[in-house]
Amino acid sequence: MTTRQPSFVVITGMSGAGRSTAAKALEDLGWYVIDNLPPGMLSSLAEEAGKATDRVAVVVDVRSLAFTTDLNAAIEELDGRGVDVRVVFLEAGDEELVRRFDSVRRPHPLQGDGRLVDGINRERGILREVRANADLVIDTSRLNVHELRKKIASYFGGEDRPGLKVTVVSFGYKYGLPVDADIVIDCRFLPNPHWVPELRPMTGLDAPVREYVLNRPGAKEFLDGYEEVFGVVAAGYVREGKEYATLAVGCTGGKHRSVAVAEELAARLRERGMDVQVTHRDVGRE
Repeated sequence: MTTRQPSFVVITGMSGAGRSTAAKALEDLGWYVIDNLPPGMLSSLAEEAGKATDRVAVVVDVRSLAFTTDLNAAIEELDGRGVDVRVVFLEAGDEELVRRFDSVRRPHPLQGDGRLVDGINRERGILREVRANADLVIDTSRLNVHELRKKIASYFGGEDRPGLKVTVVSFGYKYGLPVDADIVIDCRFLPNPHWVPELRPMTGLDAPVREYVLNRPGAKEFLDGYEEVFGVVAAGYVREGKEYATLAVGCTGGKHRSVAVAEELAARLRERGMDVQVTHRDVGRE
């Protein structure tokens, strides 16, 4: 029997950030999913799985004492054998993780006799290198279960589509930078519609706000420049084998300027033939 080389997705990240939800989403897309697999077993799994399927996802966590060493070694071995391996890292803020653990009345797997936040901090330290090397980082802090499943489907539901998959996310600086951003664009130099009484209740999705923002001096040049720059960056990402990129566009509150600019930039990138989705992290947060 000929053994096929499977596409391999390793799902890891912070406990409570949605690993199980991501795994279930992949399962629904037809992937063969294995939960809580020790990293040292990845290689043997790939050999057996290649006899039956070409899409395998595994969920691994930090309960193995040699987690980082074992996982890195396993991925390097699979790469050396020509297996297509991608690492998806699920992230969430400390406050959100605490809220999630409290809601299910469960301790963190690494907190021991300490506090919940001690376990979270310890896990972040162990996972730092894995997160840095991940192919895709997803911040689930403001995603519900359905939104996370939709995001996973958008990344892995159309494996036959070539090229870079781009997410353009608008955000407000006062709520913090998106932790999964590859590139951050600051549009706070544009006049703020918040100070125009008739525009204040609206968002950047409304035509009057959009027209106000995009017609300000410098707005067109700003968009033209970033469109060209990202075209160069995207081509480089593809040459380096990067399949996903998150482009974050920020203003003060994430309601007006960043939303309008994100929508316009996404439209321009689509015209260039890129696979683009848009999300507005902080709209409605006020």
